[in-house]
This record gives sequence, structure tokens and C-alpha cells, in this order.
Amino acid sequence: MQKASAGKAGKVTKPVKAGPREADRAAPYKPRGSRRSEGAAQTPRATEAPSPDDSARAPIEPQRTLIVRTGERPAERVPLILESQGAGDFHLIDSGAGEKLEQYGPYRVVRPEAQALWPKALPAHVWEKADAIFTGDTDEDGMGRWKFPREALGETWPLSLLGVDFLGRFTSFRHVGVFPEQIAHWSWMKECVETAGRPLKVLNLFGYTGVASLVAAAAGAEVTHVDASKKAIGWARENQSLSRLDKAPIRWICDDAMKFIQREERRGHRYDIILTDPPKFGRGPNGEVWQLFEHLPLMLDICRELLAPKALGLVLTAYSIRASFYSIHELMRETMRGKGGLVESGELVIREAGLDGKTPGRALSTSLFSRWVPK
Repeated sequence: MQKASAGKAGKVTKPVKAGPREADRAAPYKPRGSRRSEGAAQTPRATEAPSPDDSARAPIEPQRTLIVRTGERPAERVPLILESQGAGDFHLIDSGAGEKLEQYGPYRVVRPEAQALWPKALPAHVWEKADAIFTGDTDEDGMGRWKFPREALGETWPLSLLGVDFLGRFTSFRHVGVFPEQIAHWSWMKECVETAGRPLKVLNLFGYTGVASLVAAAAGAEVTHVDASKKAIGWARENQSLSRLDKAPIRWICDDAMKFIQREERRGHRYDIILTDPPKFGRGPNGEVWQLFEHLPLMLDICRELLAPKALGLVLTAYSIRASFYSIHELMRETMRGKGGLVESGELVIREAGLDGKTPGRALSTSLFSRWVPK
């Protein structure tokens, strides 16, 4: 397995090229009626007021089908393990027995973690000193409540990662407003923006609370942030103010991600970096239903069309799905046929760092990813 620290790839074997193969044509995207789903109400992953050119919408969006791609598939690098050992106010202290113990600023937090199959490394008294413990449904997006064993805590508290300030929040769906395993992608993006030597445009789909958008903006990018939840957009705007980036060029768009990118394609808008972090299931502001396995191929296909001629990357992250990273790896390579470049795929992991944040331990796998880069 290839390893890379946050944002830095290790040495790898020579990429392998595959021959051409006709891509199948899939069913068009059809927004459907609302239904309760994981990733819908709880982890708002799509966001605020549309820009002026989004205000006038036809009642029925034209249906977009997959484009049949031909040509060579991009070179590949697999498997690639992107590892983070924390940054700023976060690190993973310990994990095991289906739980993880994390440090978020001043607070020690315990949350369910199905991937932690091994025994806990630190003694019970360390875990018992947690400031907040999530109880209830142990599914990734299941509802529950927080227990505060030591003293009652407020709903929010300040945090900082990669030079960006934002609010942590105890939500009823066990999330705290940031997905720290993404530090690896954010570090890579930050370096791309800072070293490009030209202004870059970044599109952040399913942008949640905006930490990635703020990292990109702080580095100098022009950012378009899309999420379906007004609550998440409001939270992201709070984070923007906390980071003193009120004047940064960020468009906060509350919209169904698929509808938005189809309009962007028709307008001819292009982006240098696209981040997309879709849930397994989700619901748009008008009841549109997102299903990862059904809609992901078309979403990636449209994202390819949104890449600028000198684009620097298209990043896909997938959480808690019954699939191998090879599934999204092959999908990404098919999507990018004839585009050249390299598709690197694998897993995002967080390395335990102990109470001091400096003692390496076991690696906790958190999600699958696939990333296309031009070289």
C-alpha cells in the first residue's frame, strides 16, 4: 500500500495505463419526492441563498444523461492511503471497542466508530474523563443525544484547523461540524491554490459547514460552496465571520447539488478544483432525493464537464458505503477517459496520537476516496 501524509504523497510505483473501453449509458437524473434519509436533515450537506442567476428556475429541469466517453483511461495509482495525525485543535487520542476518543480544542469527545474493531489502548480512566459522549443510534448518521459527564457544555465552541477558525457544535447526529480526516485533501488543495501562480476557482459540493471552502478562500481561491441545508449555510457563514474572511470571494448556494451543476454546465462555468463529498442518501431543499449508487456516475460526469482546461483536480470522498475504493476508482477512471492525467484512489485514515497528540498509534480508516489530477 502506498502511504502519504496529509497532502503529501509518498513514493509510488510507476502508474499503469489501461486500454480504451466503451462506457455504458446510464439513466438520467430525475429529482424525486422527499423521504427521510441518512445525511438529509442531520448532516446538512447542501446550502444558502442562490446567486442572482439561480433565482429564475424552470419548473422542470432538462434531463441530462451520461456522455459516452472514449479514449485511454488515465494512469492509476492504487492503493493510496492518505494519513492525517491531526492538525490545529484536533487529534485522535485513542480508539477501540467500537468507539473513538478525540480531542477537539479543550474538549475530549467520545463517539461511536464501527471501524474500531480492536481493544482500546488507553486505560478506562482516560476515557472516563471525556467531556462529551454521544449516546444513541450507532449508525453513521443515526440520531441520538450527547451526555456531558463532567459539566454542562454549550452547544458550540471555537476550533481552528489549517489557519481557519470555525465553530464546533454538538449535533443530534453525532457530528461536530468538521470531518478531520479531510485534512489530507484540504492540505493538498491549499498547496495547489498557493502555488498555482494564478487565481483558481474552487467548487465545493455538499459543502456542509464550509471549513474546506474557508481553507480554499484563505489560500486565495474564489469559491462556490453548495449545500442543500439552510442551517448548514448559516453555520458556514458564522464560520466565515469567525475566520475574518467576510470579504473573501465565496458564493454560498443553497440548492440541490445535481440541479446546480447541471445549470453550471449549461452556463459554461468552469472550475480549477472540484471537491465533492456526497452522503449515501440526502434530500435537497425542494424534496429532491439523492442516492449515491444511483446518481454518483452522472454527478461525476457533469463535474468532468465543469473542469477548466487547466484544472488541477477532481476529488470524490465516500463515507460508510458497502463498496471497495476500487469501485469509485474505476468509476473515476471511466469518467475521465481521454482526459489524461492520473487517478489515485484509496482510503483516508487518521492516526492515533495519544493524550499528548504526538504519540503515533493505530490508523483508523474513515472513508474511501478517488482523486483525478492532471499529472
